[in-house]
Amino acid sequence: MTRHADWYFDVVSPYAYLQFTTFDRLPNDLQIRIKPVLFAGLLSAWDNMGPAEIPAKRSQTYRYCHWQAGKRGIPFKTPPRHPFNPLAVLRLAVALEGDAASVGAIFHHIWGTGNDGQGPESLGALAASLGVDDWQARINDPAIKQQLRANTDEAVAAGVFGVPTFAIDGEIFWGDDVTEMLLDYLDNPEPFRHGEWGRLGDLPVAAQRRQSRL
Repeated sequence: MTRHADWYFDVVSPYAYLQFTTFDRLPNDLQIRIKPVLFAGLLSAWDNMGPAEIPAKRSQTYRYCHWQAGKRGIPFKTPPRHPFNPLAVLRLAVALEGDAASVGAIFHHIWGTGNDGQGPESLGALAASLGVDDWQARINDPAIKQQLRANTDEAVAAGVFGVPTFAIDGEIFWGDDVTEMLLDYLDNPEPFRHGEWGRLGDLPVAAQRRQSRL
């Protein structure tokens, strides 16, 4: 019996690239719907900050991802500027209907070989390699723009607060580092539905810090 999962990602995230390279570890009966979303839209919806918005965390993120990719034997090169505006390349992914091979090529272009994620020359070369003619007209199609917004709204409604995130059976699994947890869930979901897992979902808050974005 085929199972379904939604995978929400933004190409601005190196963690999304890292997790994408693990898809071959997922069960063969799992059908993945690849859905580009705007990470900045998720951050705004949850009043959160991205790792690249915290200077010390930004540097740590780049170093960790570079190290992790090396450990896994994955080609990795941080693009020349980051964070970049991912809107154009996300819309390109939408125009290509979230095709896995195309998304893989996009990730490789930006994170595998370190090309610019928003410059017209870089994106033009990427689009040409994907066989997309008149790519700027394609990504400015109102229907493409609306689909990206709809994907992002759908993710927020599902409780997605970051990328990459798998959503399956009403559960969400956020981050490359929870891939092993996802694999355990897919192998046997029952322990995730009872006992301590249920209590953790309703754990009360004892203290809250004063909200300040400085």
